Amino acid sequence: MKPGIYVVATPIGNLGDMSPRAAEVLSAADVIACEDTRVTRKLFGLLGLDAKKDFITFQDHNEEEQAGFLIDLVGRGKVVAQVSDAGSPLISDPGYKLIRRCREQGVYVSVIPGACALICALQLSGLPTNRFMFAGFIPNKDKARRDLFNQLKGIEATLIFYETANRIVKTLSAAAEVFGCREIAVAREITKVYEECLNGTAAELIKHFEEKEPRGEMVLMIAPPQKKEAPEIDLQELLRFELRQYPLKTAVKNLVERYGLNKNEVYQTALRVKDE
Repeated sequence: MKPGIYVVATPIGNLGDMSPRAAEVLSAADVIACEDTRVTRKLFGLLGLDAKKDFITFQDHNEEEQAGFLIDLVGRGKVVAQVSDAGSPLISDPGYKLIRRCREQGVYVSVIPGACALICALQLSGLPTNRFMFAGFIPNKDKARRDLFNQLKGIEATLIFYETANRIVKTLSAAAEVFGCREIAVAREITKVYEECLNGTAAELIKHFEEKEPRGEMVLMIAPPQKKEAPEIDLQELLRFELRQYPLKTAVKNLVERYGLNKNEVYQTALRVKDE
């Protein structure tokens, strides 16, 4: 196998989702860079892979330091497999700084695809998939959570977040304040025995989780805002009414603000109406 960094996806719950190619790369790698060596060694055991190799801790707090070390290993002819505790590495997990440095230095990088919680959840949700935005983990603090939601609420795409079971009700309460009655989906235990995806308003989902204790890692998805249809109006008739009460500029301003119309078009129409 060619020396380099191999970004390897691992199962998010169901061992059957481990691809033969991913298992082959992990088996052949000289070094395994992982978030938690205990978790990854356990995975090797469950998959029946030989764990007699170097397992190196690769986390947010040591990524800068370890990136240089891993690149040096590749320079010495080693095959390095990078994994996260579950799912596709780099998705709200450490790794992008390593890959960026590899790209800058011409170090070989390959990706072995597999399970990714946000994609699986979106497929389950029934929410629009043509355009979506993944915003990572939701902040723990109330103000930061609301600020994030307010920052994203106008984006015309399905919003996707990772959240924990013990915070889901608080997060849904904040979502109710910011997103109102927009459809929301919460997926949990993806690929596992108790996999489920619940859809409803924030208030409906809060009621569900108050009655049934939330468990497991969760993916929260929020539908895009509804597009407002342009109102059907008789512009000339509206202008005649406004011009009987206000000067031309004021009449134009009133209609532009009230109906979200193009100012120049309304102004030109108002001139014609006034000259009738």
